[in-house]
Amino acid sequence: MQLTQAETPDSLESWLAGLGTDRRADPGVAAACAAYAEAPRADYPLPKLLAVLGILRTLGVDSETLCACIWHACTHVPAQLPPRLRALVDGQNEAQRVWSLYAERGTSGGAEGLRRLLLAIIKDLRVVFVLLAEQLVRLRQGANLPPSEQRAAAQLTADIHAPLANRLGVWQIKWELEDWSFRYLQPEQYKRIAKALDERRGDRERFIERVQADLLKELNTQGIQADIAGRPKHIYSIWRKMSKKQVDLDQLYDVRAVRVLVQDIPTCYAALGVVHALWPPVPGEFDDYIARPKGNNYRSLHTAVIGPEGKSLEVQIRTQEMHDHAELGVAAHWRYKEGGAGDAAFERKIAGLRHMLEAKADTESDAALLAGLQTDVVDDRVYLLTPQGKVLDLPRGATVLDFAYHVHTEVGHRCRGAKINGRLVPLESSPASGDVIEIVVAKVSEPRRDWVIAANHYLVTPRAKEKVRAYFRKLDHERNVVAGRELVEKELKRVAMADADLSPLPARFNLKTTDDLYVAIGIGEVTTGQVARALHELAQPKAPGRPEQSAEPPRLKRRDKDAIVIEGIGNLLTQMARCCQPIPGDPIIGYLTRGKGVSIHRQGCASFENLIRRDPDRCMEVAWGHRAEFSYEIEILVRGYDRKGLLKDVSSAISAADAHVIAASTRLDADHGIAEMHFAVRVSDFAQLSGLLNKVAGLPNVIEARRKAQK
Repeated sequence: MQLTQAETPDSLESWLAGLGTDRRADPGVAAACAAYAEAPRADYPLPKLLAVLGILRTLGVDSETLCACIWHACTHVPAQLPPRLRALVDGQNEAQRVWSLYAERGTSGGAEGLRRLLLAIIKDLRVVFVLLAEQLVRLRQGANLPPSEQRAAAQLTADIHAPLANRLGVWQIKWELEDWSFRYLQPEQYKRIAKALDERRGDRERFIERVQADLLKELNTQGIQADIAGRPKHIYSIWRKMSKKQVDLDQLYDVRAVRVLVQDIPTCYAALGVVHALWPPVPGEFDDYIARPKGNNYRSLHTAVIGPEGKSLEVQIRTQEMHDHAELGVAAHWRYKEGGAGDAAFERKIAGLRHMLEAKADTESDAALLAGLQTDVVDDRVYLLTPQGKVLDLPRGATVLDFAYHVHTEVGHRCRGAKINGRLVPLESSPASGDVIEIVVAKVSEPRRDWVIAANHYLVTPRAKEKVRAYFRKLDHERNVVAGRELVEKELKRVAMADADLSPLPARFNLKTTDDLYVAIGIGEVTTGQVARALHELAQPKAPGRPEQSAEPPRLKRRDKDAIVIEGIGNLLTQMARCCQPIPGDPIIGYLTRGKGVSIHRQGCASFENLIRRDPDRCMEVAWGHRAEFSYEIEILVRGYDRKGLLKDVSSAISAADAHVIAASTRLDADHGIAEMHFAVRVSDFAQLSGLLNKVAGLPNVIEARRKAQK
C-alpha cells in the first residue's frame, strides 16, 4: 500500500483518537504527548510530528516506538525514562553521527558502509522506522526548501534511507522515498517520464485490475488455482529500467506488471501457457529463471505480452516457495536489485528481520514483535571509520592492529601505534562500532614476530596473521633460524626449561630438523607456547586409556600422594623438594630421605647434586603418574619498573590465570627504580603456568616474569 499525505492526522488529539484503546490508555504515550505540548522542539513543529506519527501508525509499530518519537521532539527528555525507551530516544540522537559524517564526507566512505554503521551504532532497530518516517516527511515538505537543500536531502535518501527501507521490507515507504529522491535530484528526467506516461497512476492501477480479473477467470477455467497481485511501476523504477537497458519508455514491456503465485513448478508452466494463449507474447522477452536460476538462486518465469488495449504487460509466475525465497532468503530481491556481492551472514540476519517486520499488527502483540526486533543484526561485526570517513567492518573483538592490516598490508607492516577517536591506545586494543581509527606508521616495514602469538592478543583475524607470516616467509632462511632460536630460548628460559632437549620435537610438528622447527617458529607457523607444551607432554607420558586433557585449566586441587610413581618398588611417601619445586612436565629424580619418604627434585637441581655426591645409593628413578592433574607450589620472579599499583596488578593477573597466591614478597631497588617481586603460587600444570607468565609479562612496566631458577 502506498502511503499518502491524506493519512496524516490534523491534531495530536485526532492522532490519539486513531490509536487502539490499549494504546490510548498507555500512560507512557499520554506522558510523552503532555511533555511535547508543554515544550516542543523548535525544529520539530506539530505538523511534522503528526506526519511522522501518522506514517508510524500505518506501519503498525509498537507503543514504545511512538513514545520515543514524541520524546525526541521534546525540548527536555527526563533522565528516568525506562531503559528500552531511553535506547530508542538515544538511537535517534546517535543517528545524527551518521548524518554529520555524511555531510562532511559525502559518499567517499561508501554508502554501504554508512548504512552498516548506522545499523551498528543503533542498539534498537525500531529506531530505523522513525528515521525512515522522518526522512519521508522531510521530502514531502521539501517543496519550499532551496534547491540545494532539496538535493542534499534527496541524495542522503538515495544513499541511506531508501536502501534501508528496501532491505527491511518497508515497501510502503521505499517506493515513495525513491520517487521523491528522483524528483529532486533529476527533475527534468522525472518530468519527462511523468509526461510520457499518458495516463495517471490511477489509470494504470485500473488497467492492472482488469488484467487480474481477465487472467484469474481464464486460469479458473483451466482448473488452475492462483493468487494474482498487480505491480504497477513507479517513476523511479521506470527510469532505472530505461537506464539499465538503454532504451526509451516505449521500448519497455514491464511498465505494468502482475505476479502470479501457483502451487508447484508444473503449474508455473501451465499458467504460462494460459498467459500466452490469452495475450500474444513479445518475442525475445521470455526468461526462464526456474530452469536457469540467477546466480543468487532467484527463480521465476518472466514473460512480456501485449495485453488489453494493446498495452504491454509483464507477467511473473512463481510458486509461493520461490516468492518467499526471493523476498526473504539469501537471494532476497533487494540484493539483485542493488547489485554487488553481499555478506551472506549479514543478509541472513536482515532476511530474518524482514520476516518479523511483515507480521500483521492484528496477529502479533507488541511484546512479540519487540522480542524479535531485539536481535542485533550486526552483533558479530564492528564498523570502524578511517580518518577519511571510510567504513570498514571487522569481526567483533578485532584489534586496532587487525584494522591496520585490513586497510592495507603495508599499513599493518609499518604500524607502530594507533589512536581511537584521537587517543593513543595499545595495539591490542579492541575498538567499538563508530570509533575513528588512526594508524601511526613508520617509514619501513618491520612487523614483529610476537604479533602472531595468540597469548599476546595483538592480532585476532586469521587474514592479518597470515599477512605477518607471509612477510617472514620471504626473509632468508638463516635469519628465520636465528629468530626462531631466540624466541624458543627466551620462552624456555622464562618457564625454567632452558636445558630441555629439543631433538624429539621436529617429528611432532611434521618437520625434519631442529632448524626447520626454528624456521617455523620464526615465521609464526609454530608458536613457542606449542613448543613448551610439547616438551611438557614428552616429559609426562600419557598413561594407557587416559583421556585427552581439556584445554580449559582444571580446578585447583590439593596435591595427591598418588601423583608420583616410584619406579621399581611401588608408591612411597613423597614430597616436593622446596629447593627446585618441580611441577608436572619437569624431568624429575628422587632422593630417599630418612623418615620422610622420597624427596622429588628437578633433574639438574644443584641441591640434589650435592646430596647424591654424599650418598649416591639414595638416588631413585621416579616418573609422573597418571594422577598428575593436581596443584603444585612453585615460585615465580617478576621484575618491573616501580609504579603505583604494580603489585596489585600483578596479583590480579595471577588470580585471573586461576592460580592461587600462597605467599608474596617485594624488594625495591630505589637507585634504579626496579621492583623485584617473589610469589609462591599454586598451579595445576605447565599450561597454567605458561598462561600465568604471559598475563603478567603483558602488564605495563613489567620487565620480565619467569619461573625462579633452581638453586
